[in-house]
Amino acid sequence: MKCLCVGYHHIHDENFTVDRPDGSGDWLMLIVKTPAVFYIDGEEIHTKAGTYIIFPLHAPLKYSADGGEYIDDWLHFFPDEEDMRLFSELDIPLNTPVHIGDVTAASAIMRNICFEFYSAHQNRSEIVTLYLRMMLYKFNEQARFHYSDTFLTETKYMHSLLWIRESIFRWPEQEWNADFFADELGISRSRFQHLYITAFGSTMMQDIIDSRIQRSCELLKSSEMKIEEIAESCGYSSVSHFVKLFREKTGVTPAAYRKTVDEKKLPHG
Repeated sequence: MKCLCVGYHHIHDENFTVDRPDGSGDWLMLIVKTPAVFYIDGEEIHTKAGTYIIFPLHAPLKYSADGGEYIDDWLHFFPDEEDMRLFSELDIPLNTPVHIGDVTAASAIMRNICFEFYSAHQNRSEIVTLYLRMMLYKFNEQARFHYSDTFLTETKYMHSLLWIRESIFRWPEQEWNADFFADELGISRSRFQHLYITAFGSTMMQDIIDSRIQRSCELLKSSEMKIEEIAESCGYSSVSHFVKLFREKTGVTPAAYRKTVDEKKLPHG
């Protein structure tokens, strides 16, 4: 991948509009954090905050704010053969807005791309390419899991909140406690919960459940652990409660999920 230019968390007023009938002469990736309007093939498409879109070469660019402030991350680039393979393999649509809700992780990757690209680091091109591919995997994952919407804002607590959320997803089996984190930040429990929801569009408990279901999916795919063992390793002492939450999140039971994964591994011919 060849990166041409990149921008992170650019803020525009309600009059913001881009209209380039012949495109920008390259590929363009947008992560849009506010409501927006896209005009594609004669259709006016209104999108919610937490949407991404990838415009291929020569695709007309016409989009604008939707009644309020417009905030986005953007990347102008040219993909290589490996990037094109990933677009296909990961079912990444082109010239189509995709609402994924929580763009916190994707935006953090874009921030890292921005940091590397505008640096003198010797391997910055290679690092930017790897970050882009990581972004594509994140888009695919979040489109499948349908995470809650995000309302990412930059506040003095954001660094701490991002670390708390990262900890929840890195160690889902832990007994996370809102009171503990509130004390660490020196604020009340209600204030902490408000900040968390404002930053990520989901409660801390919703993220705990998401992180545990994610981990359980990984274990169901990669191990032969019993359902009871997986439930315990993901922080659930009650198997029935774990199965109930798993079904609510994925639409199937853990056993059915594992069976589907196993069937995909079987040789076809």
